[in-house]
Amino acid sequence: MKIKNIKEKMKRQGLDSLVVTDRINIYYLTGFSGTAATVLLTEDADYFMTDDRYIDMATSIVEDMTLISTRDAFGEISKITGNLNNLGFEDSLDFGSYLSLSKTSKAELIPSSQFFMDFRQIKTDNEISLIRTACQITDHAFEAVLEFIQPGKTEIEAANFLDFKMRELGASGLSFDTIIASGKRSSLPHGVASRKVIEKGDVITLDFGCFYEHYASDMTRTIFVGEPDSKMREIYDTVRKANQALIDCAKVGLSYADFDKIPRDIIEVAGYGKNFSHGIGHGFGLEIHELPYFNQKMTDNYLQTNMIVTDEPGIYISDFAGVRIEDDLLILENGCEVLTKSPKELIVI
Repeated sequence: MKIKNIKEKMKRQGLDSLVVTDRINIYYLTGFSGTAATVLLTEDADYFMTDDRYIDMATSIVEDMTLISTRDAFGEISKITGNLNNLGFEDSLDFGSYLSLSKTSKAELIPSSQFFMDFRQIKTDNEISLIRTACQITDHAFEAVLEFIQPGKTEIEAANFLDFKMRELGASGLSFDTIIASGKRSSLPHGVASRKVIEKGDVITLDFGCFYEHYASDMTRTIFVGEPDSKMREIYDTVRKANQALIDCAKVGLSYADFDKIPRDIIEVAGYGKNFSHGIGHGFGLEIHELPYFNQKMTDNYLQTNMIVTDEPGIYISDFAGVRIEDDLLILENGCEVLTKSPKELIVI
């Protein structure tokens, strides 16, 4: 079905052939995750090219494509496309390969940027299942790190604990560098873990995720070491309300503009609009950042069934503290499913 959909888009765009060089798109199409592969799609046939290191692996994984063992994929492509009018290529095609194709192939080279993203942003049932498992791993890791964090531990120690715990729970790797930002550092939206020692009275932002069978998770929770004061409680409650307001409204047909506006309005009314400095969320799947993205100018774009997106409002006050709460949402016809189940009530350790 994936190949069929790709071929239909090629036809609509007038592409006779398409060379796929992005490793993630190759995995999406074929399930092959080796480091040397090129795919060529044409109207009449499809070709998978790799070298002799991976040909046995490809034979066992790749279906319904002609397999070619070669160290000169672009030479093979030039031969195959010799009688075709054009050849689409991805952004990942390096300049040297582009020059080689332009000299040896008679087909006109046509840039086809982001060709696969329209398809990848709508998840299949299997993809949803894998992302759901990745989110479960993240949830369990968060539960464990709450027992680990205490005054005297460093941010790096907490991050390392989370990273190894997720692997212990079945993750194949991290979907991004774990963010642990405590005290005043929590005002940094992307404060990757440092050697700072966690102290009593700190607010701690934990933003982390994993890959499970190539698919990602992405979650943020903010916790407190000791009772927060009234200002921090107000900030936390505002962010939590913004997060929940989007959950309550997210469904098929919601515009990208409203997806951003609904939670942002709550933060602005509370007086912290200037302190919400990043987008409300993004899609993810085989990569941690994928389409869709959101802003209030996108009035003609709408959520679709089986998109998986993040909901991550935050408030960040320089030289003071910050709070972010992030969930992963599966978009459904009449609402959404929150895939990240970790508690969001104010947590004090």
